[in-house]
Amino acid sequence: MVTATVRTVLGDVAPEELGVCDAHDHLFFRSPLLAGQELDDAAAAEAELRAYREVGGGTVVQWTPHGLGRRAELLPGLSTATGIRIVAATGLHQAAHYAPELLARLRPVLADVFVRELTEGIGDSGVPAGLIKVAGGFHALDDHAVWTMRAAAEAHHATGAPIAVHHELGTGVLDVLDLLCGELGVAPQRVVLGHLNRSPDFAVHRQAAESGAYLAFDGPSRANHATDWRMPDAMAALADAGFGDRILLGGDTTTAGARSVSGGPGMPYLLRRVRPRLELALGKELVDRILVDNPGRAFAVERLPGR
Repeated sequence: MVTATVRTVLGDVAPEELGVCDAHDHLFFRSPLLAGQELDDAAAAEAELRAYREVGGGTVVQWTPHGLGRRAELLPGLSTATGIRIVAATGLHQAAHYAPELLARLRPVLADVFVRELTEGIGDSGVPAGLIKVAGGFHALDDHAVWTMRAAAEAHHATGAPIAVHHELGTGVLDVLDLLCGELGVAPQRVVLGHLNRSPDFAVHRQAAESGAYLAFDGPSRANHATDWRMPDAMAALADAGFGDRILLGGDTTTAGARSVSGGPGMPYLLRRVRPRLELALGKELVDRILVDNPGRAFAVERLPGR
């Protein structure tokens, strides 16, 4: 008998146990591209999770990948203290986030690193990752992106873990699908395409949904995303075409100042402001499915008992 589970930092759970899910966010994130705005304060992370819980949140999927300050050893304690389920990531971001010497060390072993973090735990923490996060570029896939996606596909085939993709300003979606699902044989329903709200190209959205992949509309609280006002229309177009079951929602908080406990919108904004706005466009029933049912399918892995 095959069972589907989601791998959280406290162990595997049934998809229906996730509750309301922020499908793309960050509790911890450190990058030279965001110097001075690092997410590395454990007390602030706990306060943010509690604030998210107060507005009905149940699960957060943290997309912070390898080498960017995940602080995996803290995640189980934060999950236990707040009652919020947390799914952690392995993977690799764009090359600009890393020192060249780190990338050189990873080049011959990247897929093995991903598999180890998914099956044995991140570093010495013993905390398992539940997804693989990779990234494309602006309207293109450079050599770094192709390398990381090949490693991600290899790790996926070894573990069944879903692959989540950062798309720069929402672009390059079809190129990613051609590589991951065409050339590398990853089933589209195991792929989450991130940042679709940043490029409101309804035709591309429809093509991506037709493939079977999940489309994540994430980061709607950022002031510099001038396309956010199109998000309800984009999601409604997908739903009207029969693809409401392929949509995910996330907050993508990447800087300390963006946390709600620091005066920003943070994780609660997704449920406090975005959810009611979407209910006007899509109806409460569909929004409930997008927040609860769809993430359970997107992040679940079918495993044989005892594997």
